[in-house]
Amino acid sequence: MTENAERPESGAATDEIGHAELDRLYRAAQMYYEQGATQAQVAEQLQVSRPSISRMLGEARRLGIVEIRVHKPSAVGTDALAEQLRDALGLDEVHLAPGEQSGRLGAGLAPATRHALRDVALNAGDVLLVASGETTYSLAQQHLGDFGGIIVAPAVGGQAEPDPWHQTNEVVRAFTAASGGYPHYLFAPSMPSAPLLEALQDDPGYRQIVQDWETAKVAIVGIGAPALSRESISRSVPREHPNLERSVGDVCLAFFDEEGREVEFPGSERMVRIPRSTLTRIPTRIAVAVGTRKVPSIRVSARSGWFNVLVTDEVTARAILHAG
Repeated sequence: MTENAERPESGAATDEIGHAELDRLYRAAQMYYEQGATQAQVAEQLQVSRPSISRMLGEARRLGIVEIRVHKPSAVGTDALAEQLRDALGLDEVHLAPGEQSGRLGAGLAPATRHALRDVALNAGDVLLVASGETTYSLAQQHLGDFGGIIVAPAVGGQAEPDPWHQTNEVVRAFTAASGGYPHYLFAPSMPSAPLLEALQDDPGYRQIVQDWETAKVAIVGIGAPALSRESISRSVPREHPNLERSVGDVCLAFFDEEGREVEFPGSERMVRIPRSTLTRIPTRIAVAVGTRKVPSIRVSARSGWFNVLVTDEVTARAILHAG
């Protein structure tokens, strides 16, 4: 059963209530159903009593702001499908969102991601890393749990593109705003010049991030599609370089071929990102990715050890299994 909050349309059912109250009902429903906030958290945000939130959620359903859909279970249950995919890819865990979620990366994948994070025993002062990317940015805006006291740090440097999902500091900021935690920011581009990279080695802020990489307990990363198939890619990555023709995907801007080996290109030795050897030592490495075009990327990176926990949807899971 899924409940989706949608902005109310004008009509007889809503004419009896003013626009300000409709907006409050929408905000309450969105925080509760889409962002996973508790009624107490919604009440605190809207500065009303908790019983008022219960009434507002009921009113939102009555007015059609919230719709409930009941989906008939598929012949193969989600749990069985997750187990098949886990065994096929050699992972520790697989968490599946229902159906196809490419069009709603944040709200659609948040429940499965919360479940993946729930089993990670983090204590105050532990480090959680997040990578850049449209999927991780969309998820960072959702309530994924209570991470108060946890250090949240970027896994890669910033990129020149204007889109916020290219800026890992913005992903970190959004995550801590929605789920708590103490942010550490990385003030360095993903591909600095040689002199800047040398200067960064003595910068206390950069050295703190490197230490975060070394001590992290969990990382949340995306998986990029093959480099030549992507509409959006960092300008620092020379898409036209022949080596990138062999790329089937990337994790934290580390591009890899069909064997899972890193693909080098001019400037790749200067990339500011967590090294693969460091990433693979992190106990829990959660990759979040959906879409059939990412099937080769997911299969290769899973079997090469880039991550050990996968969050995806049913459609992508079946496509991976069908690919063999």
